[in-house]
Amino acid sequence: DLHSFPTRRSSDLRTLNGKIFTSCEECKYADAIITENGIITWVGSWGETRKNLTLQEGAEIVDLKGCTVIPGFVDAHMHPMMLAEYSSQIACLPPKIHSIHQLTEEIARRAEETPADGWIRGWGYDEGKYEEKRSPDRYDIDRGCSDKPVFLVRSCEHIRCLNSKALEIAGITKDTPYPLGGSIGRDERGEPNGILRENARDLVIPFMPEETEDEMVDALVELGSLLVSQGIVAIADMGNLHPGGNRKYYEKAAKKGFRPRVAMYCMWDYFMDNPSFRISREDMNPESRIRIAGLKLIADGSISGKTAWLNEPYLGTEDFGMSVCSDASLEAAIAFAKAAGCQISVHAMGGRAVDRIVDRVSTEDDWTDGRAPYLRIEHVTEPSGRAMETAAAKGFAFVSQPIFEYCEIETYRTNMDADRLQHIYPHRTELARGVKLAFSTDAPATSWAVPSDPFSNIKSAVTRRAYDGTDIGQSERIDVETAVMLYTKNAAEVCGFAGLGMLAPGYSADFVVLSDDIFTISPDRIDRVTALETYKVRRSEERRVGKECRS
Repeated sequence: DLHSFPTRRSSDLRTLNGKIFTSCEECKYADAIITENGIITWVGSWGETRKNLTLQEGAEIVDLKGCTVIPGFVDAHMHPMMLAEYSSQIACLPPKIHSIHQLTEEIARRAEETPADGWIRGWGYDEGKYEEKRSPDRYDIDRGCSDKPVFLVRSCEHIRCLNSKALEIAGITKDTPYPLGGSIGRDERGEPNGILRENARDLVIPFMPEETEDEMVDALVELGSLLVSQGIVAIADMGNLHPGGNRKYYEKAAKKGFRPRVAMYCMWDYFMDNPSFRISREDMNPESRIRIAGLKLIADGSISGKTAWLNEPYLGTEDFGMSVCSDASLEAAIAFAKAAGCQISVHAMGGRAVDRIVDRVSTEDDWTDGRAPYLRIEHVTEPSGRAMETAAAKGFAFVSQPIFEYCEIETYRTNMDADRLQHIYPHRTELARGVKLAFSTDAPATSWAVPSDPFSNIKSAVTRRAYDGTDIGQSERIDVETAVMLYTKNAAEVCGFAGLGMLAPGYSADFVVLSDDIFTISPDRIDRVTALETYKVRRSEERRVGKECRS
């Protein structure tokens, strides 16, 4: 369904006869745009001002025919390398797999076509969506395949599940100690049950075969086509999940047709003990198509995995989750970021984790010269009033994923009572208190078949109902205009993307033509909206990728 249109050297456009939402507070709507050399020079009402405007000779005229246009989406938190890699793995979630039994059948089928020395890999399992209402373990997976290693990743990415062969290869036994900030699941005999949580999930990684560089680059190019077809023009890569960085893959992919702009965050755990690690001003150049934005730290786990560090315990337990970031690591990251002038991003879902990070960093002055928030906190499920107040005062950003509660509702209901579900991810409250908020997907770290899709994410924030109709907090609903701004203007600002996020003079003419008027259709139909065309206009060229609309 993807169509690549030829590159156009005439980067001057007159785009008119549309309903253009600009994401600019001063002038939210227009019906025409003029660009020169890929940059917007004018936005407004064509009928009122056309006599006073001139257009460079040879400029292309685009008749939008009444379609709705918005700025290109900026996904402020995702894991593109992982998402690209997953395309060849077992998708362990609906609509294909609804039970552990079906999962073992799929593993058995995949085992038949896997070489004797190969690994079987899968992603996205969520026990809440399985008929058995529990996580698979080594014994379940062994029924599908016991002679080849199997490696499954939970939807939250904070838990991994191995079969007996993979445990054997990794040397994980009943005598293996827990790593700091992690746990190894045990059965009633004390043997590892194959479930590795938080920092224990990395115990197997050194024993797994790596994809070749060419394979990773090609998968990334293919992913780039999908993202642009969804209206996504820029992304934040929230941390390499292996030693080394991802920059070389993006640079090679860009030469082969990867289009979105990229801001990369370096996973601090992999670099904190490397005295030669540096992030320079040149690395962070906001005008660069591919750049480094800062550091990424993990402060706790996930709600669905019961490892987020909460202020109140999980339903029916005395379990508050866990902290997974040491004080030494946090202090070293702050010192490095201050010296480099880069952002710090911290994964913190639970209230205790959020309070810890906000309280510590609030004692520091802005070290980024205002280019982007010097602290951004990811996920932020249950922020305290103090955390919101401090974040607003210091200019910290919260980057949230409405899709989480929307599609993981089964495990959320298991882990939290009904009243609590009404008040988590309090987007309206955060905005009312002045918090800098942005939306993203965290793809593929969620239980959704097309995890990078922006429209299901927006639907969740606007309706505050899960995919199965469960009420997840009507008092925290936001309107569609606000949701789009959080996904464009605010997301670009949080990531430090210069000239993106708004359709206004001086901004890059990156915009999306929608299949429906997202601002007037029933909120329940927002997830049916698609990107008909995505325009990515550079100073020297104009590209667009279109997607056929399916009835």
